[in-house]
Amino acid sequence: MGGDELELIRRSLDGDKDAWGEIVKRYKVSVFGIALGILGNPADAEDAAQDAFIRAYQGLHTFHLDKRFSTWIFAITANLCKNKLRRDRLFAPLKYVTRATKSHHNPEARLIEDERAQMMREALDQLSPKYRMPLVLRYYGDLEYKDIAEMMRLPEGTIKTRIHRAKSELKKILEKKGVTSHA
Repeated sequence: MGGDELELIRRSLDGDKDAWGEIVKRYKVSVFGIALGILGNPADAEDAAQDAFIRAYQGLHTFHLDKRFSTWIFAITANLCKNKLRRDRLFAPLKYVTRATKSHHNPEARLIEDERAQMMREALDQLSPKYRMPLVLRYYGDLEYKDIAEMMRLPEGTIKTRIHRAKSELKKILEKKGVTSHA
């Protein structure tokens, strides 16, 4: 963790709301993206992201300053999402996952990117939740295997296997749609 971020966390622990606001600003897109990737519904993802930041702020005194803050906030987010899914007894389709993308001045390039994103959302939609969640955490949350394993309370080898299988399944799904992958 960078010194600047550590300083923001320390100031937040001392009650500095502006410092906490800066932390939220830095992580809001990623936290929302993870929640959206797991829940598949923008409204639910927005609620989960807000809850994650509230819980993180309330529990900030439990955060170990030698750990990565991103892993900690992503774990809180994933756990909130898992609990919601458990309560709802369903895994919502992954319909609205988007990565933060650069805006294109070229409408044709933007259209191609949007079509690819839509095909990927549809393909992700077809994955089993046990494969979808670690894949979303790995590629949308940019988490390490060991962090995902810890969050999901599974062995790291299981996470690697699930992500490998998810990528294989995605490749098959996309190939059936006539999309060739370079992954």
